[in-house]
Amino acid sequence: MLKPKFRTAGLAVLLTALLAGCSQNSSSSAPSATGDDENSPVTFSYYMFSPGKKDVLASETTIGKALQEQTGVDWKLEYLVGDSATKAGVMIASGDYPDVISSSGEMSKLLDAGAYIPLDDLIEEYGPNIKRVYGPYFDKMKNAEDGKIYALPYTANQGEYSGSPNVGGGAFWIQRSVLKAFDYPKITTLDEYFDLIQDYKEKHPTVDGAETIGFVSLAGVANNFFTLQNPAMHLAGYPNDGSVMVDMTTHEAKVVAGTDAQKKWIQKLNEINAQGMLDPESFTMNKDQYLAKLTSGRVLGYFNYGWQVGDASKNLLSAGIDEKRYAPLPIVFDEGIKDQYVDPPGFVNNYATGISVNAKDPVRIIKYFDNLLKEENQVLVQWGIKDETYSVDEKGRFYYANEDQRKAHDDLELSRKFGFTYFGTDWPKYGGESTLTDGNAYSPGNQPEVAAASYTEGDKKFLEAYGIQTFSELFNKPEERPWFPAWSIALEQGSPEQIFTTKSDDLQRKYLPEMILGAPSNFDKLWDAYMAELNKLDKAGYEATITNVVKDRVAGKW
Repeated sequence: MLKPKFRTAGLAVLLTALLAGCSQNSSSSAPSATGDDENSPVTFSYYMFSPGKKDVLASETTIGKALQEQTGVDWKLEYLVGDSATKAGVMIASGDYPDVISSSGEMSKLLDAGAYIPLDDLIEEYGPNIKRVYGPYFDKMKNAEDGKIYALPYTANQGEYSGSPNVGGGAFWIQRSVLKAFDYPKITTLDEYFDLIQDYKEKHPTVDGAETIGFVSLAGVANNFFTLQNPAMHLAGYPNDGSVMVDMTTHEAKVVAGTDAQKKWIQKLNEINAQGMLDPESFTMNKDQYLAKLTSGRVLGYFNYGWQVGDASKNLLSAGIDEKRYAPLPIVFDEGIKDQYVDPPGFVNNYATGISVNAKDPVRIIKYFDNLLKEENQVLVQWGIKDETYSVDEKGRFYYANEDQRKAHDDLELSRKFGFTYFGTDWPKYGGESTLTDGNAYSPGNQPEVAAASYTEGDKKFLEAYGIQTFSELFNKPEERPWFPAWSIALEQGSPEQIFTTKSDDLQRKYLPEMILGAPSNFDKLWDAYMAELNKLDKAGYEATITNVVKDRVAGKW
């Protein structure tokens, strides 16, 4: 599951010993002018601990070029290839840091290694827009040990909360051809979901000469194993709080691993595997292969988060075959369970961007970030250029006036060329659920006018069949959770709690695939072996720690 990390202790020495001799050159910065020479040309290096994008020079995109003209700053943008923990370890052991690092889940290690500089003085002197955007969150951003701010998170929501008409979070997705074939039935439970897929697969055993795949998982990719772990909590009626489910009344946190919910979910996958519905490559293929399968039209169902499969979704949309696209469903174990797939408003302080100790010119960098946070530039990185990638009606509402404007955002290659793909995430930014000062949604995907106008005929047929106006109406609205998300809770490296998460995840990586792929007659034996190992860990201590922090957050103590 998504593991909470923020501050660690002693990791740098250990990694240096383990990885002695290993090195990997990061993107090097071009010689930089001093912070006083505001517009002199300079190129900095920016490493993102997020996969799935091609390395690029920022100025090769329309957005990057516009921001370069404003500031004189360009960026060599590099993205994760392979395992993030390994990359972080090599970076730390070598001390070879790029100018800026977007941490994703590796913030704690990088902080402990001294990779980041404190930003407080820079923000105070050069960051009026940073203070405007992040000021209300400063208390949640400060490091617990020294009270300083080291990074700028991605979830600083502004204005009124703006929920999405569409679904970018978790869901059980199903190919629309399956729903169409059975006249758009209402399915709620996990059994109904897989029964429908099985019936369709029996009637359509091949797609374009290749075998139809009933269900596929991304569990073989280390950084995406949570896509196998998290469904248990969602099916039981909880949002993504990481490794725990939090009781709404008592605020007690209970580990998902080893629960009846996890057993029920994994046993169901064992069942469908025995029926030949689970893709056997679910535990071996990489993410590119996974996305290619989703795009092929062979896959009938999968669980994932919308942001994980954006490239596949855009490719299917571009192909124009609505029946091969996927619809999100809020599947639960049993009738009567209230789904909570849609995240409530929350703040994540450990997925963030910071300036490294190797940065050539922190002043130029912080000025760039401050300029980026001007509202007109936040409009640029999300909406683009007026009358080119969006239009404004007589009421001041943003919308797409034609197909070219929509494609600039939705077409994968056009989105890369313009820069939406590169600047939409992993930078200091407004939170995704923000509203602009003029009342428009910060994210185009959250603008009702955009959603309605962008729906294809297939979308409209689907929505009409279920009597709804937007896809998110299929899902229950989120309940308020002041602690959310629990996966952002700080765990000190080497602490009993951190050791528990590591060992628990290791056990799940070992046993869950075995249970799923094994004979049904052997499932209970493997489950008992898994539980025997899991029960040796200090689960109670971990739960007590998370519960205490959850209760502190509910009380306003971050």
